Amino acid sequence: MQLTETFKQVKRASKSLALLTDEQRNEVLLDVANAIIANQERILKANAEDLAKMSKENPLYDRLQLTEKRLADIAADMRNVSTLPSPLGHITKQKTLPNGLRLCRVSVPFGVIGMIYEARPNVTYDVFSLCFKSGNACVLKGGKDADCSNQMGVSIIHEVLSRHGVSPDVVTLLPATHEATGEMLNAVGYIDLCIPRGGRKLIDFVRDTARVPVIETGAGVVNTYFDKDGDLEMGRAIITNAKTRRVSVCNALDCLLIHRERIKSLPALCEQMADKHVVIYADDEAYKVLEHNYPFLEHATDESFGTEFMDYKLAVKTVGSLDEALEHIDRYGSGHSESIITLDEKAARKFQAHVDAACVYWNAPTSFTDGAQFGLGAEIGISTQKLGPRGPMALEEICTYKWLIEGEGQVRP
Repeated sequence: MQLTETFKQVKRASKSLALLTDEQRNEVLLDVANAIIANQERILKANAEDLAKMSKENPLYDRLQLTEKRLADIAADMRNVSTLPSPLGHITKQKTLPNGLRLCRVSVPFGVIGMIYEARPNVTYDVFSLCFKSGNACVLKGGKDADCSNQMGVSIIHEVLSRHGVSPDVVTLLPATHEATGEMLNAVGYIDLCIPRGGRKLIDFVRDTARVPVIETGAGVVNTYFDKDGDLEMGRAIITNAKTRRVSVCNALDCLLIHRERIKSLPALCEQMADKHVVIYADDEAYKVLEHNYPFLEHATDESFGTEFMDYKLAVKTVGSLDEALEHIDRYGSGHSESIITLDEKAARKFQAHVDAACVYWNAPTSFTDGAQFGLGAEIGISTQKLGPRGPMALEEICTYKWLIEGEGQVRP
């Protein structure tokens, strides 16, 4: 492998992180946060180079774009991570055996975390902050669409690390090539955990190709069910926020399910989305109600359901019962985030018990599925699998543990 020496250097550098105190890690994070603001002109110039190569009509354009406000938010998130308790050295279990052996289970870093992501330069900073705080080195593999932005971000991080006497190898950006992705996924012995963050195609490729351990994140086909006992004003606010707050993120709403008894409420539920020019793909029943009441309307097809739009587009499906809504989610959901809007607690509890997803909401928008919103600081991704972490992956979720055993010469019979 051409990158073997690079992986060796990262693995070697990861060991040095264990020598840093939490205070030293926090100082570095604060300095990087300050450097982001101080160098925002450089960062935005590099980002403009990336944006110039992408059509504004591309659903990934919003994810790729950095602004002064977004950089301020990134820096604020990094400062927040610096204030969080260290996830390392926590004793999660201890006991003394009848033979006198003392057992202690303590939290430790994974070691080297590999991150594969698409047109999301903010991920560069999020992954660094969480990995560095948790004592992990990170290997970053960004997409070619964001390569200028990612290179600039890593360059600024390296400048700060060098000033603090920390090896820059603890954060390494790979070339934005398919070959680099292949080598990363086969870096057995060097990368302890790989996390893909992007669309379904990327995640499927990583899962099917990797020889290193993988945690799936990101792909979100998100549904919200407006029940027959849903509150209209509450529903309108929740649906609008879930769909239009930021359409390119994985927690954005893709399909609205509405109970047939409340179909006449549909125009009111959707009216605020017209201000954002959201195109609605409605089934036959919903189409008839919206036909003269909503300006951006199309007939739904089979492909409308189960699609992660990442755009100002929304599918609408009419259902006759809670059970039918649950069947739809079972068929089309991706295990990311699902929501029910209802004043019927019994229906809500059934929904939450039945839906198999990382985050299940009652009378709240799926836009809250986010590590920072959950009070976890930033996040490295939203895990949609069941083995290992599930939901927002923050500091605790990117640590593992080891057993420490102490004795006085006991031998096993």
